[in-house]
Amino acid sequence: MLAFIARSMAKPVRLVKPVSLVKLPGRYLAHQEGLPCLPVPPLQQTLDKYLLALKPLISQEEWSHTSELVEDFRTSGVGERLQKGLERRARKTENWLSEWWLHTAYLEYRMPVVVHSSPGVVLPKQDFVDRQGQLRFAAKLIEGVLDFKTMIDNETLPVEHLGGNQLCMNQYYQILSSCRIPGQKRDSVVNYSRASKPPTHITVVHNFQFFELDVYNSDGTPLTSDQIFTQLEKIWGTSLQTNKEPIGILTTNHRNSWAKAYNNLIKDKINKESVRTIQKSIFTVCLDAPIPRVSDDLYKSRVAAQMLHGGGSRWNSGNRWFDKTLQFIVAEDGSCGLVYEHAPAEGPPIIALVDHVVEYTKRPEMIRSPMIPLPLPKKLRFNITPEVKNDIEKAKQNLNIMVHDLDVKVFVFSVFGKNFPKSEKMSPDAFIQVALQLAYYRMYKQVCATYESASLRMFRLGRTDTIRSASIDSMNFVESMDDPSKQNQEKVDLLRKAAQAHRAYTDTAISGKAIDRHLLGLKLQAIEDLVSMPEVFMDTSYAVAMHFNLSTSQVPAKTDCVMCFGPVVPDGYGVCYNPMEDHINFSVSAFNSCAETNAARLAHYLERALCDIQQLVQHTLKSKL
Repeated sequence: MLAFIARSMAKPVRLVKPVSLVKLPGRYLAHQEGLPCLPVPPLQQTLDKYLLALKPLISQEEWSHTSELVEDFRTSGVGERLQKGLERRARKTENWLSEWWLHTAYLEYRMPVVVHSSPGVVLPKQDFVDRQGQLRFAAKLIEGVLDFKTMIDNETLPVEHLGGNQLCMNQYYQILSSCRIPGQKRDSVVNYSRASKPPTHITVVHNFQFFELDVYNSDGTPLTSDQIFTQLEKIWGTSLQTNKEPIGILTTNHRNSWAKAYNNLIKDKINKESVRTIQKSIFTVCLDAPIPRVSDDLYKSRVAAQMLHGGGSRWNSGNRWFDKTLQFIVAEDGSCGLVYEHAPAEGPPIIALVDHVVEYTKRPEMIRSPMIPLPLPKKLRFNITPEVKNDIEKAKQNLNIMVHDLDVKVFVFSVFGKNFPKSEKMSPDAFIQVALQLAYYRMYKQVCATYESASLRMFRLGRTDTIRSASIDSMNFVESMDDPSKQNQEKVDLLRKAAQAHRAYTDTAISGKAIDRHLLGLKLQAIEDLVSMPEVFMDTSYAVAMHFNLSTSQVPAKTDCVMCFGPVVPDGYGVCYNPMEDHINFSVSAFNSCAETNAARLAHYLERALCDIQQLVQHTLKSKL
């Protein structure tokens, strides 16, 4: 399986080739080949920017020490040798970073994918409150995903653009019919959409029972939502009668533990067939029990938790297969969303699919369903040996600890949306990021390393780099904001400077000139060359720079939804937001096991920061007039 990834990363033609390429020869391939390769930035440029990025994060004394290490790295020939190795790698591969990133960021990461890696999406609450409504909506949703799949298969998905540049569309070809597979030291991702016989089924889970549901007729046409509804009713009826061992809970465990349990599980031939059926399915639909009732105020946060982890072994966590790339979740009370395994794709392709599906569910039913009797969906059987039962019990215990540890707060900031910063000629994303810096500074009286995801999709097989939102300019602004000796006009000038600096760093990052992936590449090149690790990477300052107390992402959508994810460090926060015209949807996460962090508290400070900055701008504008 690892060889599959290595091969596919080196030869993206195989990776991206959809089944129906015969019908549309080369259109997608020609687009991909027309994209530029990811550049290796000049060494000096990255080292200078690295020292600049450290300025707000460490003391002057530490900074002086790191400057010496950086200078030594540059002049001793070590840096230059590693740089040349990277440049060689860039000449020989489609993308010098993509395989390394897939392995280091995802497949070699051993923490559970639940909370620690897989993002969830909270979709608008639907107005059904019973099984009938749940199954009708789920059927329409399935039909909508299949409609999107047709565009992928036929290569009619419009090529996306950013600032006039075409974007790599490869990730769209990775999200369906794919699954992560646990391994002892490194996992792998397998994609069946380009197999000689691509899958025609999805997996449906209800009451912890897994079913194989064929979603295409024998002539290759997709089932209508009426037909799917009939099949879902059969699944519902069947799943109430059987034992309820939550086999899916195994996928929530630490990756090494899950890899051992996986090998135990698939020793049995029936289990192996059932697991393969799940792995090969186009996607999964989880028909959940209603989530525990909470006040309207807490509702969205509770749904976010359901999307991220399922609520624990007593609720819906066993109603998942977390290794599956795409899992749509529809609960009986109208709450719905999805969770996705992060290795194959970033948020934007997932959100594009979500936007399409949500719009599709609103369409009236047009097609009369053929009156052909459909076969009974196949229940996937599992033989639960004492060993497997023991693995399930351990996974339950670990998951419940993780569920109790995650503190997640979803809220709608309704004072203004992206229209306000735009009216002030400021980037909405920069505005929100500066407000986040202010909120954090007010809470902790210091600046922290902040990660914001930047897309590298202008390049072939591009994934992400880091926008470092904590800058000298943002620090100057946040320090001035509550300083009574500073005039408002000066504060506004510092705000604009901070927002412009963020915008400039964003442009640097999306054009492949940021520092984080380049530094990682130099470090991995040293490991590959089996040379001793350069001191610059063993330095405390490097550890501080890479300890992202704020891990953030803007994931804009047409749908009034929000993505959510867990923090990336034990004493950190995960912050995701979707800026709409007149409001902003936020999710904030933290760990309860850290006494210093609190998601609701950061949310409160963030709301205050946004309002205070708006008032500062408006009042200063008025006083100038």
